[in-house]
Amino acid sequence: MREKIESLRKELREHNYNYYVLDNPTISDYDFDMKLKQLQELESQHPEFYDASSPSLRVGGEITKNFDTVVHNVRMYSLDNSYSKEDLEDWEKRIQRILGDDKVEFTCELKYDGASISLTYEKGSLTKAITRGDGFQGDDVTTNVKTIKSVPLQLKGAYPEKFDIRGEIVLPFEGFAQMNVERIENGEEPYMNPRNTASGSLKLQDSALVAKRPLDCLLYGIVGPDTGIESQWQMLEKAREWGFKVPSIAKLCTSTSEVLEFVNYWDTHRHDLPYETDGVVVKVNSIQQQEELGFTSKSPRWAMAYKFKAEQVSAVLHEITYQVGRTGSITPVANLEPVLLAGTTVKRASLHNEDQIAKYDIRERDTVFVEKGGEIIPKIVGVDFTKRPQDSQPTKYIENCPECGTELVRTEGDAKHYCTNYYGCPPQITGRIQHFISRKAMDIEGLGGETVELLFKEDLITNYADLYTLTKEQVLPLERMAEKSADNLINGIKASVAIPFERVLFALGIRFVGETVAKKLAKAYKNIDNLMAAPVADLVTINEIGERIAHSVVEFFENEKNVEIVNRLRSFGVQFSLSEEQLENQTDKLKGLSVVVSGVFVTVSRDELKKMIEDNGGKVGSSISSKTSYLVAGDKMGPSKRTKAENLGVPIITEQEFMTLIK
Repeated sequence: MREKIESLRKELREHNYNYYVLDNPTISDYDFDMKLKQLQELESQHPEFYDASSPSLRVGGEITKNFDTVVHNVRMYSLDNSYSKEDLEDWEKRIQRILGDDKVEFTCELKYDGASISLTYEKGSLTKAITRGDGFQGDDVTTNVKTIKSVPLQLKGAYPEKFDIRGEIVLPFEGFAQMNVERIENGEEPYMNPRNTASGSLKLQDSALVAKRPLDCLLYGIVGPDTGIESQWQMLEKAREWGFKVPSIAKLCTSTSEVLEFVNYWDTHRHDLPYETDGVVVKVNSIQQQEELGFTSKSPRWAMAYKFKAEQVSAVLHEITYQVGRTGSITPVANLEPVLLAGTTVKRASLHNEDQIAKYDIRERDTVFVEKGGEIIPKIVGVDFTKRPQDSQPTKYIENCPECGTELVRTEGDAKHYCTNYYGCPPQITGRIQHFISRKAMDIEGLGGETVELLFKEDLITNYADLYTLTKEQVLPLERMAEKSADNLINGIKASVAIPFERVLFALGIRFVGETVAKKLAKAYKNIDNLMAAPVADLVTINEIGERIAHSVVEFFENEKNVEIVNRLRSFGVQFSLSEEQLENQTDKLKGLSVVVSGVFVTVSRDELKKMIEDNGGKVGSSISSKTSYLVAGDKMGPSKRTKAENLGVPIITEQEFMTLIK
């Protein structure tokens, strides 16, 4: 019986692949359904032969009440965007500065507008499907993704033991239109756009409902150790061989002019495609070069999204209002007559600053042109002067804070106005606390933005140190606060004292100190006392710390109130130094040295080498210059790097020699 079940599974997998991946059916729908029914009956009679990758699971039926949050095996980065030939050429120049004269090829792929997904395969079987989330962690939607017919549950051919593959869950236009026909017939509101509908489908509790939706999955990026893949182009070919649905539209280019030809062609022809697209993703083809280029804190240096020209509509601007950020920055906001743009209703758009308003001469009651920047954030790009009312008056930018009345200041070289009432302006106070509790900072479970506003309103907190004095009795009377919620909040605050130093440093909300800078400062100074005592001249010697960041750090700790809050947090047990484990391998052996790493290494990975450099007080350089102390050369290093190092007299050392250096 086992053989019969396995044979049916194998046959149905093949038919599934032919139909949904190759678009070449080899069996009628009726015959397929009969075979599937037969398999389901046999599986129900023989539960001992259960297989998590069986085609019978495609029909769904499992209910998921809560979607677990799962950390990605490898971070899912976002892409930098470009909108012009100049942007693309600048990106190429940045690449060449790091790679030297090494020949660079580019792959061009269409950027499909859907819900990003990461699929994990172990021994050829799908084990996890995780949404992008914030790039570090996402929601486990495996049960729902298993119902998507083009997602293979079992792979074909010779595949790696374990890997992740990234792509997009999309809803084809045809399927989307059909869904809306059914909704209108049922007297329901139609869905706004395919992208949001695809994304929403993944979070439906009933997987049987997901199975009924005509979702598709297009895959394009494999990550994991020992895949044996040497280029993006090879990656696409391998993914196809293993049974994945990989978009057929792609091109290998040798120059940015070829890239632009591809972009221009598909900017015109994309409307003929069955899916929603909003641009072209351009990647450096060589995986080795990708590794050499590495990442910024947010994006890979080796990839760029070239966005198609944004959709534009006109709308009436009723009123300009002003928002106060946590740093005191003032952002003018255009309140618009609601208008449909790229599938969503837009009511508000950022006007950025006074200069932006002056540049376009934007006034209340104007008819303005609105675009979605990167197809996400609405922005005003001009005014229809033919429709301007005759009694129109130029916009006079506010001089005082809209929340607390403090006179605004604008420093030279800064486009924004600021409210300087740091400790008395309500949005600044609550904004800092909301930043402090956020997921990438202290990640306090049970505490959200609305609760922060309530706690402040009730005079229970005036800064983030006050959180640690809260009791269950104080928070229980708050609106929508039940016994369990109160317990979760208090326990979440208590648990946050274990958050490591670099995240606490980010949580403090020092201007210009983001996640990456906080990590570098924590690593360089080891504890808060060393950092508080550091002068500007010392701070700027750290990799990627410029004058602006250095002055901001010094100013923060010169403020007595900030020091008082830090000391209070310390008294509650918050971590203000690196752990013993983090300090274990840290030395100053490479202090003041800049080390460039290039090529493929045997005993450790490139990333591990870079970590060793930083752990020993050195700076990781991206390109060779007269300031480079060493070039650590591995296999397959580009000849241009060696030549440049030799010409500049930079010592070239092996992996083993580097290890000896830090012993």
